[in-house]
Amino acid sequence: MLAVLVAVALGGGIVAAWGLRGGGGPGTPEKVAAGFFAAWRKGSLDRMRDLVADPPGDFADQYRALSRGLTVSSIIVEPRPVVRSGPRAAHADFTVTRSLVGHGDWSFRAVLRLGLVDGRWRVLWTPATLYPGLKGRGEWKLSQVRLPAVTLVARDGKALPDTGILAPYLTDLVDGLTPEGYDEEAWVIELRDNGGPPQRVKVLDHKPGKKIRTTLDRHLQADAEKALDGAPGAASIVAVRPSTGEILAVADGLGGLGAFVGLYPPGSTFKVVTAGALIADGAGPGTPADCPASVVTAQRTIHNDDGHELGRTTLSGAFAASCNTTFARLGVEGLGAGKLAASARRFGFGAGFSPGVQMAEGSFPDPGGGAELAEASIGQGRVQATPLLMASVAAAVADGSWRPPRLVPATLVREGGGAVPAPRPIPGAAALRSMMRAVVTGGTAAGAGLPGGTAGKTGTAEYQNDGSSHAWFIGYRGDLAFSVFVQAGGSGPKVAAPLAAEFLR
Repeated sequence: MLAVLVAVALGGGIVAAWGLRGGGGPGTPEKVAAGFFAAWRKGSLDRMRDLVADPPGDFADQYRALSRGLTVSSIIVEPRPVVRSGPRAAHADFTVTRSLVGHGDWSFRAVLRLGLVDGRWRVLWTPATLYPGLKGRGEWKLSQVRLPAVTLVARDGKALPDTGILAPYLTDLVDGLTPEGYDEEAWVIELRDNGGPPQRVKVLDHKPGKKIRTTLDRHLQADAEKALDGAPGAASIVAVRPSTGEILAVADGLGGLGAFVGLYPPGSTFKVVTAGALIADGAGPGTPADCPASVVTAQRTIHNDDGHELGRTTLSGAFAASCNTTFARLGVEGLGAGKLAASARRFGFGAGFSPGVQMAEGSFPDPGGGAELAEASIGQGRVQATPLLMASVAAAVADGSWRPPRLVPATLVREGGGAVPAPRPIPGAAALRSMMRAVVTGGTAAGAGLPGGTAGKTGTAEYQNDGSSHAWFIGYRGDLAFSVFVQAGGSGPKVAAPLAAEFLR
């Protein structure tokens, strides 16, 4: 067990004091994690770097840049036990609380990743180890700005936490709310990621003001954050109310606004969109379909995961078993690019809506035909989506219409200059609901422990030629829709779906 003791003052580097009990033996990830945190405690950035596989040349400078840029006086690190996610991979979550001179404390949770490299356990360090979601070298500074004097509260009118993984969303919401006569001066933490535009990471010293209710549900937010504790890496859970588009929870371990701005291939969760196009074109759950282990379509060889095959089946059966071969062939030979693109638009791709904070639009570039259309039909190639968008895809099936998700009342989104598109009806939504239920009752998510009444779709989305994959599960239960995304998580059925079950329980 790892236990926190005290914080000590910083001289020029970063120092944390903590106690270590137990742990692993030589050559274990527990031993390497213990050594990394022990070196951090002593302010030995060189020793920390020695435990890292392929450290960047400016490893120590990146830690110093954060400390100096924010005038950090002391730090407390609270490590959690190492969790093994396979024979060659492990991780240890930790919470960092930094004291900023004249501005109080700033806390966030990060992840130390470890792996076997050339037969030895090493720290797999990236900038996201320093701050979640960081992609390159970070430039940190404290800035004084004018912000609305507002206090964001949950949908029940009670306070929301101003620290933790929800903080970047609340900061961006406050930044976007400009009711006349309510602005005041405040200090903020600003981050430039690899020379990019400044991002406001945290608002400091902000006085209570006019209360504005968000759509967030405190209990669901806590449940989602608790479920992320079991994620084998950076992950997110976004929950949406299908009947209104209100965002009920955002548990974002991807860093910053990662669940809203991070674009990833949706993989097999996009088969909801492809199936929607097929149903709009006249197909139904019982329409005959073939699911071979592999198929050549448009001169592109498509394989099913683990080489599984069903032979002659139905559209619903192929959907429940997540047959890549079925949907790639039907996309090319049955739909064509135009009908698939029209379905993507119905499900919110390219909708240009505003949830109240920054976001990235889902990307469905015109695949034309051929191999790219085959890949697009199964959510690969150039198709990209955010966890927020895929939660809204599940919500659209549950409600029968796609609605733009939002964190604040629609009137405030309009006042901020955001667009509020009209709901978009989903043809054949009832058929899609039956197919998503089949995924849970007898398909790829049947063993995930999801509670009764849940419907969904698993996704294992390759992002590198070596087979490295993100894990997805999107679904709904009653008037609650959600997406679960685990970056580099591997299997949707084995990783993301059990996290969804934990969230719903």
